[in-house]
Amino acid sequence: MRVHRARLGGDEFRVIRPTPSAARLALRDDHHWLSMYVDRAGAERLVALWALAARSARSLVHLPLRAAAVPDGAGSGDGEPVALDLVLVHHSLRFPTASWKEVRSRLDAGRPQTTATPEQDFPDEDAIDYGRWHHRSYRDQLAFDIAAHTLFVVGSPTAFRERGAALRGLVDEAPSFPHRHPGAGHFCVELDPGPWSRIRNQRRVPASLHIQYCADWRV
Repeated sequence: MRVHRARLGGDEFRVIRPTPSAARLALRDDHHWLSMYVDRAGAERLVALWALAARSARSLVHLPLRAAAVPDGAGSGDGEPVALDLVLVHHSLRFPTASWKEVRSRLDAGRPQTTATPEQDFPDEDAIDYGRWHHRSYRDQLAFDIAAHTLFVVGSPTAFRERGAALRGLVDEAPSFPHRHPGAGHFCVELDPGPWSRIRNQRRVPASLHIQYCADWRV
């Protein structure tokens, strides 16, 4: 990965980007929902970056995806889908998403850095108390925002880790899913912002992120 920095006024921002690879990922705003597509390598990359984001309270984890093509036949929303990048960021950073376009344009060339996250960085799903998610007092929810053709997923370390438990299925379960469940359709994970289900999130951002595993990716 590369670590970039940018200054805006009196603030300095640290942005982590993965090095280019053959992994396939794509993200689209389909207007009623957000659609993400990953192949096996893309799923591994997404899960690794999600784990990194859970631990990187002072950084923005940026995955440039706007130039990526979606699999053939993907997308069923109304109107023309909009290609998006992805940024994962802690809510404690209080990053002003409206400043992202300017911050992005000011990023330096970056420096290479290696990192590793523990294999068991996410809890087992049976260890998560999902009932808490519906309590009005629960604060470890995700929030979505869109700025400068970028989807921001914002949350606490707990929010990233608990949702990461579901994302891990893209790596652990999705490859064998067609053999275990013939004819059951595609394997996917859906992430919703909290605290209550709704058609739209803030500022007309779709309130559901549908991540589809695509083993046979044709473009």
